[in-house]
Amino acid sequence: MAGAIPVDTSTEQPSARPMRADARRNHDRLIGEARRSFAEHGTDASLEDIARRAGVGIGTLYRHFPNRDALMNAVFQDALCSLLDRSRELAAAEAPCRALVDWLGAIVTHAGEYRGLAHSLMSASRDETSALVQCHLPLREAGAGLLRRAQESGSVRDDVSIDDLLQLTNAIALAAEQSPDDPELAKRLLRLTLRGLK
Repeated sequence: MAGAIPVDTSTEQPSARPMRADARRNHDRLIGEARRSFAEHGTDASLEDIARRAGVGIGTLYRHFPNRDALMNAVFQDALCSLLDRSRELAAAEAPCRALVDWLGAIVTHAGEYRGLAHSLMSASRDETSALVQCHLPLREAGAGLLRRAQESGSVRDDVSIDDLLQLTNAIALAAEQSPDDPELAKRLLRLTLRGLK
């Protein structure tokens, strides 16, 4: 991902008009409560509970976020920006293959913060109508740049695709989520990935 990558954060309303102050407060409270609920209960946390904890009705939640994926997209924008920033930092690394694997590790770490996120991201990669595509596409572009550089250096095979790597990365995060008693599992699987890339 060389250069600036646009991130679409327009999840709340299709119109270009700015939100009223009370609507903005509701929007921000919903994102804050969703972030807490997703971290505590996973990405399948009750939307009704999120709305209640934010002090609004479920209709208000749906006015801002028409579905769960739209709410998840809004919650994960900060992490997405961080992952995109990290890809830009790694774009000039001396060891392109190591940079790619480090970045994939950052994705695994992020996905591990919210139970169910890896599964949702895997599903979104095949569903162009999902609001989570707004997370997936910039990550795909970022990873493609890192992968291309690693391939050009001769350290990664030419037949490796970014789509396969992102699916593999989400699968590693999902496996780690299912094995909380083995905190080193994701690192071991990423090391195996590195061997398979060469």
